[in-house]
Order: sequence, then C-alpha cells, then structure tokens
Amino acid sequence: MQRFMLKSKIHRAVLTATNLDYEGSIALDRRLMEAADLLPGEQVHVLNINNGERLITYVIEAPPNSGTVMLNGAAARLGMKGDLVIILSYCTMDDEAARNYAPKVVRVDAQNRPLEE
Repeated sequence: MQRFMLKSKIHRAVLTATNLDYEGSIALDRRLMEAADLLPGEQVHVLNINNGERLITYVIEAPPNSGTVMLNGAAARLGMKGDLVIILSYCTMDDEAARNYAPKVVRVDAQNRPLEE
C-alpha cells in the first residue's frame, strides 16, 4: 500500500508580493526551497492564514536570501502582500516507510528566513 504523506511544510511565511500578470506559480527564496526540500516545478499547496484560501500551484526559484514568497498569475488574487501562508508539499511512500517518517518543518521569521530548530 502507498500512502500520500506530508513531505515538507514552510510555516507562517509572509507574502512579499503578488504578480497577477505572471503566468502562474509561487516564487520562493532558494534558501527556503532548500530548507524544505522543494524543487523548481514541484507541486505545493498554499494555505492563506489571513483569508482561509487554499490553492495548488508549483514552485519557481527566487534569489537566495531574498525572502521572496510571491504568488503569481491567477493565484495572486488569493493573497495580499503581508498575508501569512503555510506552504505544503506531499509525497507517496510505502506503508512501512510512512510509519517511521517525519516531514521537514521550516519555521521562518518575519523576513522569511528559516529559524534554526
């Protein structure tokens, strides 16, 4: 049996911008991507804490240490600069691996810098 599990979570990131005219996606600081084990093009779920919106999109890389968390395209209508978001990625794994697995959880400061755990 395969299970669909939380792979990684960026918790309470701050939206730094939105760009309605871009073709889509969420741009993330490369440092955040690395901390959360996210690749360009990887599917993510974005949960907006401020307005309750949830969306599915894919990641594009923003410059490292920029703090960028930017919704693009149609998704830009679902958030505003300053909103807090949770970014989730998932993976599939067999039942045995899932029982011993812990997702990566990345908490960030107000500038979207990963906090050390």
